[in-house]
Amino acid sequence: MAAQEDIADGGAGLVAWVRQAAPYIHAFRGRTFVIAFGGEVLGGGPDIAQSLAQDLNLLESLGIRLVLVHGARPQIDAEMARRGLKPRFHKGVRVTDAAALECVKSAMGVTRIEIEALLSQGLPNTPMAGAWMRVTGGNFITAKPVGVVDGIDYQYTGAVRKIISAEIRADLDQQNVVLITPLGVSPTGEIFNLAWEEVAEAVAVSLQADKLIFLCAAKGVVDKRGDLLEAITADEAGRLLSRRVKQAPELARVLPVALSACRAGVLRVHFIDSRADGAMLMEFFTRAGVGTVMTRAPLARLREATIDDVGSVLALIAPLEADGTLVKRGRERIEMEIGRFSVLDHDGVIIGCAAIYPFGREMAAEMACLAVMPEYRRSGYGDQLMKHIAARAKKQKLKRLFVLTTRTAHWFIERGFVETGVEELPKAKRELYNYQRRSKVLAKNL
Repeated sequence: MAAQEDIADGGAGLVAWVRQAAPYIHAFRGRTFVIAFGGEVLGGGPDIAQSLAQDLNLLESLGIRLVLVHGARPQIDAEMARRGLKPRFHKGVRVTDAAALECVKSAMGVTRIEIEALLSQGLPNTPMAGAWMRVTGGNFITAKPVGVVDGIDYQYTGAVRKIISAEIRADLDQQNVVLITPLGVSPTGEIFNLAWEEVAEAVAVSLQADKLIFLCAAKGVVDKRGDLLEAITADEAGRLLSRRVKQAPELARVLPVALSACRAGVLRVHFIDSRADGAMLMEFFTRAGVGTVMTRAPLARLREATIDDVGSVLALIAPLEADGTLVKRGRERIEMEIGRFSVLDHDGVIIGCAAIYPFGREMAAEMACLAVMPEYRRSGYGDQLMKHIAARAKKQKLKRLFVLTTRTAHWFIERGFVETGVEELPKAKRELYNYQRRSKVLAKNL
C-alpha cells in the first residue's frame, strides 16, 4: 500500500509538470533554437555530456529546430600541450599561428566527432531509445582575419564575415540538427579559428532565431551583490557591462555577444548552468525557469485586462477565494467587471492581477483582487500591481486608495497604508460591508 501511495504521489507531480509544460511545448514547436556551449561541457565528465545529449534529443523530438554551436578551448590547449606548444592570448583572444592552427583543426575535429557520437545514441532503456537525430554541418561560415590589434598579429584567428543562413534553414527544413564547428574559410581558401561565442551570435542573428542559449559554468547573470537575475533587459545588461559587475569567467565572455544578439533581433537569450542536470528543460518548460533570460523589453508587463483574460483571472484568484483571503466572485461578475482589472503578463502567462473600483463622489478608490502566483510572490510583482492601481486612481483625479483584507493587513501597512474604521469607507461601500467577514479597512492618501 505504501509503495502504491508513493507511486500516486510521484504520478501526481509528473502530471502537474506535464500539464504546466504543455503550453510551452505547443509554443516551441517549429521554433529555431541556437544552443551554444564550450568544450568544457565535454570535458566536465561523461554525466554532463550524456545529460546534454538526452535533453537535446528531447527538444528535437518536440519539433524544435536545433542549431548547435560548440567550442573546444580546453581540447585545443590539451593538444598544444601534447605537442609541446604554449598557448598565446591577447585580451582573452587566442593568437593562432600556423602551429596552433594545426592543433585547432585536430581538436575541433575530434570534439565534433564526439558530439555527433553522443547525439547518435539509441540504446533501449535509455532516454534516447528509438531516437535517430540526423546531424549535419557544412561550410556555412565565411571568415576574415582579425588582423593586427595593438601591435599583435592574430594570424589565423578570424572573425565572422558572413553566415550562409539559407543553407542552414534548408537543413532545418529537412528536420536535421545542424552542428556548427567554429572554423571559417575565407574566399581564398584560408582556414580561420573563430570564437564559438561570436559564431553563435552571428548564426542566431542571421537566422533571427527565437532563442539563443548559452550553456555556461554559472547559474546565470548576477547583480552587484552576486544575486541571480532571473530576467534582464538588454539595457539592464548593458549597464551591468558598463559598471563592470563581476560575472563568472565563462559568462563574462558570452555576455557582450549575447547583448549584441538581443539588440539585433534575437527574441530571447538564455544563460543556463551547463553543470545542472536538466537545466534546459527546467528553463524552457516551467514558469519560473532556473537561469537568466535576456529580452529587449521587460519579460513581465502590466496591461489592462480584456475579456480573453477572464479565465486566467478566475484561475489566479480561485485558491485565494477558497481559503477566504478574497471574497468569492463568479465568472459572470468577473466578465462584467473585467475592464476594472489590470493583469501582469509574464511571457504570455497571466501571473498577477488587481482591480480598481472608483467612488468619484468621495474622491476614493478601492483596490481589490490583488493576487500573484505563489512562485512569483518574492519578485516584487505585488508592488508593481499596487503602484499601477494607484496610478490608475490618480489618473482619475482620485485622492485616496483603500483596501479591505482579512489576512494581508501587514503587507499593506508595510507599504504605507494605515488601518482605519468602516465609517471611513465611501457610503456605497459602507452599506455593502460584510460584518460577518470582519475585513480590516486600510487606506492610503495618493
